[in-house]
Amino acid sequence: MAQADSKLLVLGALAGVAGVSVGLAVVYFRGLRSERRASCPGFYRNHATDQGPSIMVVDGPGLPTGQAEVLGRLEDLIRCVSELKDEMKALKSALPALQEQVREELRGRDEARRVALQHRTTPTRRKRAPGAIGGVRAETRSSEEAESEGGYITALTDSEEDEEPSDEEHGVGEEPEEKLSVLLSRIDCLHQGSESDKRESLRLLQKQREEFGHNSPFLWRLVRAHCDVHDIGSTLEERKFYAEAGKKIGEEAVSVNPMCADSHQWYAIMCGIMAEYDTIQNKIKNGYIFKDHLDKAIELKPHDPMSYYLLGRWCYAVAQLSWLERKVAATLFGEPPSATVQDALNNFLKVEEIQPSYSKLNYVFLAKCYKDLGQREKARSMCEAACSMNGGSKEDTEAQTELDVLCPALGL
Repeated sequence: MAQADSKLLVLGALAGVAGVSVGLAVVYFRGLRSERRASCPGFYRNHATDQGPSIMVVDGPGLPTGQAEVLGRLEDLIRCVSELKDEMKALKSALPALQEQVREELRGRDEARRVALQHRTTPTRRKRAPGAIGGVRAETRSSEEAESEGGYITALTDSEEDEEPSDEEHGVGEEPEEKLSVLLSRIDCLHQGSESDKRESLRLLQKQREEFGHNSPFLWRLVRAHCDVHDIGSTLEERKFYAEAGKKIGEEAVSVNPMCADSHQWYAIMCGIMAEYDTIQNKIKNGYIFKDHLDKAIELKPHDPMSYYLLGRWCYAVAQLSWLERKVAATLFGEPPSATVQDALNNFLKVEEIQPSYSKLNYVFLAKCYKDLGQREKARSMCEAACSMNGGSKEDTEAQTELDVLCPALGL
């Protein structure tokens, strides 16, 4: 322990001993009086004059020795108290000088430690030089703070000086915001990659969910990852599992931040995917949810072509509902969903307005809308535009399947 610490501890111990000694003296005196009074009731009288304090002593036959003993002990106690009071005064007068001496000694220790750290040449210390400098600054700052608090200082021992400072002690490492930003950038890259990349994206997000599970940019990407893995699932059970899980996370994402357009968009997508596995009643219910959240996504983010493309798909599907399906919807919900082919066309055209050549499938649905509306020339033009786009994604494969049927029907 440092010399300054020892001095401070000694001062505290002396003050404690003085206080305890005074207290013990008073307690002893009171106890002695009680014992005498109990053993000789009625034999107490006042030997003091009317002026000044009185002392009660034993005055019984055959006990002169007892009186002398009590008086002797009282004199010893009074002398002890007087000496202790003098010692306390001396200590109080010495404290200011002692405090300044402690400060001077600690300044010398800080300077010596700073010089030693700057001149260390071992590979380990050179590698950790930034941390060591930070440690010196921290120690200097601690000394200054201690002085401002009246000299209460905790000094480092020599063994603590030699310990290698950890990254956590110096705050080295990524902040949560920076860590999340790096993670999301990597997830976005994996989303554009292969099937194994998509599965890796989901794995990474699930691993970090406990830490970032209340962050809406994280949550909607987790929904998107479930959608990606659903699309590449090899079995019906696997695809249904990821669809259900993604829909639940989508609900959570929307509740965490109702003003996040991407959360509404991907929740709507998962509701649309669940239509593949639900009953007719749930399909219709999810259809309403799909439309409501897409409308909200467009309201919050009006220049996102994907939302208009999805809404166009929904309008086209509703326009193709059979009479029976409409009756079922009316029975269950009072009013069936309503949309026309023209509504679908307007949304697909909006996609092209925001981002020309958005996708091969958008051209295909433009062609289908024009064909249904009797505008065959425009339909052929859209088919030709779709055929000029090449790609190997699942959507491109779906688009080519549609074109293989649509082009012959239009005489191409």
